[in-house]
Amino acid sequence: MLTLSRRRTLALGLSAAALLLHAGPALAADPIKIGYSANLTGVQASLDGPMLNGAKLAAQEINAAGGVLGRPIELVTYDSKSDATVISTVASQMIDSDKVVGIVGFADSDSVLAIGPQVQKAEIPFVTPGATSPKLPAQLGNEVFLAAFGDNVQAAVGAEFALKTLNAKTCYLLTDIGTEYTTLLSDYFVKAYEHGGGKIVGKESYKIGDKTFTAQIAKIKALPEKPAFIYAAANAEEIGLILKQLRQAGITLPVVGGDGYDTPLLLQVGGEAANDTYFTTHAFIGDGASAKVKAFMDAYQKAYNTVPENAFAALGYDAVKLMADAIKRAGAPEPAKIRDALAATSGLDGVTGTITYRPNVSVPDKSVSVIGVKGGKLTLAGEAAPSFVAEP
Repeated sequence: MLTLSRRRTLALGLSAAALLLHAGPALAADPIKIGYSANLTGVQASLDGPMLNGAKLAAQEINAAGGVLGRPIELVTYDSKSDATVISTVASQMIDSDKVVGIVGFADSDSVLAIGPQVQKAEIPFVTPGATSPKLPAQLGNEVFLAAFGDNVQAAVGAEFALKTLNAKTCYLLTDIGTEYTTLLSDYFVKAYEHGGGKIVGKESYKIGDKTFTAQIAKIKALPEKPAFIYAAANAEEIGLILKQLRQAGITLPVVGGDGYDTPLLLQVGGEAANDTYFTTHAFIGDGASAKVKAFMDAYQKAYNTVPENAFAALGYDAVKLMADAIKRAGAPEPAKIRDALAATSGLDGVTGTITYRPNVSVPDKSVSVIGVKGGKLTLAGEAAPSFVAEP
């Protein structure tokens, strides 16, 4: 027969065992932390805000379906304020304190260049939903992956659209020389346009943050040979102002550009001046969208009581699905295994296209949508993969 003290000891042991057994599933259900850095304020806010909403929607759907490896995923989010110093601080927080196993973030290449050295040194896999410089993986290292096509691809589609659809054989080039994105986009466009037989009849530059473009417009008006269109490698903050000032000066030429135009600011600031503008981007979000995009639009509308503001919302969604898929295929939430699984991604169906990485190439091959502005509304003007692409 057990003594009273022995009974108490046994009871305490059984209670402790029961607590441990009860704690097992709870520990197994601890979230897998994925860092998410977004420029929710500053010059990139109109792109990164919708992108983060798309990312959160993806996380909600993943968790509603049972999570990853039997665990929920948790997006550890920060506003990096379009500021390189804040980006560095946020990166340290996610890596050193939050202990994330992967990081997703940013719509622009400059922000990725700011965070890249830290994620590479810490060996944390990083997916950028919206940055499009095809040079980023080579510049930063094997931890960096793009969910979007490269600027050399979208610039080539823009060039071929101008040559074949607009029948525009001469071009004036306007470039924002203040960001990596716009300078690269401009260079890639020139290579593709001239390869296709187009001629650049003049060029001018400005810097992000400029508000007045009088000097640039005066040079366009003084050209001895009138171009068929203007290619403006511009960011979201300036393109509406550029269009207004061009039209006010009597320049009615078509304007073509890249995915930096894909923001509500294009129509909000540009107004009627945005008509006859075309830009390359990642998916057409609007009336007549594909069934896949329409399903995303409906889910986004239900979650946020508004339609997706631009294709960057869909890119944020795809990037989180990409990271979660890699964690699942890795079999464990371990950064090195996740990186290898990301590199092996093949045929992942996303809202913005299918993601496949060729060996040692961390930029997916995806088609490009061309959006036109007609009557103050966005319309799908084309969708293509280019026949010629400049080397990164």
